[in-house]
Amino acid sequence: MKNDNTIKWGIIGLGNIANQFAADLVLLQDATLFAVASRDHNKAIEFAQKYNCIKSYDSYEALFKDDQVDIIYIATPHDSHAQLSIKALENGKHVLCEKPMALSYKDAGRMIEASRKHNKFFMEAFWTRFIPSINEVLEKINQGIIGDVKYVKADFAFYVDEKEGGRLFNKNQGGGALFDIGVYPLFLSYILLGIPKEIIAKSIYHKNGIDLQTSMILQYENAQSVLSASIASESDMKATISATHGHIQLNAPWFIADGYSVSTNDEEETFSLPNLGKGYTHEALECHDCIRNNQIESKLWSHQNSLDLSKIVEEIKNQIGLSFEK
Repeated sequence: MKNDNTIKWGIIGLGNIANQFAADLVLLQDATLFAVASRDHNKAIEFAQKYNCIKSYDSYEALFKDDQVDIIYIATPHDSHAQLSIKALENGKHVLCEKPMALSYKDAGRMIEASRKHNKFFMEAFWTRFIPSINEVLEKINQGIIGDVKYVKADFAFYVDEKEGGRLFNKNQGGGALFDIGVYPLFLSYILLGIPKEIIAKSIYHKNGIDLQTSMILQYENAQSVLSASIASESDMKATISATHGHIQLNAPWFIADGYSVSTNDEEETFSLPNLGKGYTHEALECHDCIRNNQIESKLWSHQNSLDLSKIVEEIKNQIGLSFEK
């Protein structure tokens, strides 16, 4: 049974990620999937029926105009994130926008400016920041359990057949490894070590110019991160955080880790922390808390955090010669 004080959600972009998010939203007592929109109205109707959603629209604009919708989850291809987020904010909606929030640092700034101008909550949907394992690992590191972090190793890789790759191979939609999945290991390095002093990045390219695989070294004052992203190969998708007195390993796949292990003094302790649903629930709950407390940004994944990460990604984009100019 839903609470009376439920947050009414709208979703635009009804692909795979939106399906996973909607399935998780159903698990929350204080959330209602109220409206969805697709330019293909039949798709919107089918999606709405699948998740017991009240309304379905055949245009994004119609959903933006729905006075009963509190917050819109934007799960369209990357190239449309900035335009649609700003439009939703202009229409008085709170926004949770799928990562990466934009394909350029300039557009990321425009989105934040719109949030502040219209005094509406905006957050980049970095769900990994809110899962229990990440929160607990950060807490342990801040407590000095493993000492000072010196090295972070993380990757995100899976093989994608070009014929089935869809938007991942579509340069106009921001396809490729860096923007779709490379942002995850970069995110982990950032929340642990901050903004790097220097970045070295190299890529393997597809004939259409997208990066199939990108490897990155992030140099800090007293630490390094070695990171990679690929849609051309498989990996174990574990993440290791090495420090002066031990190390922490996040369970694979690390970006939705259901636990982790801590190794110190030749002893290993494991911790199990299952996510609620797949894990999108945790970022949705953060949205709810912020909206109810009249906050336009999250303290755990703030506007500045998103801008910092966008700037890091932009530097790598420029370094590897990746361009999405149409």
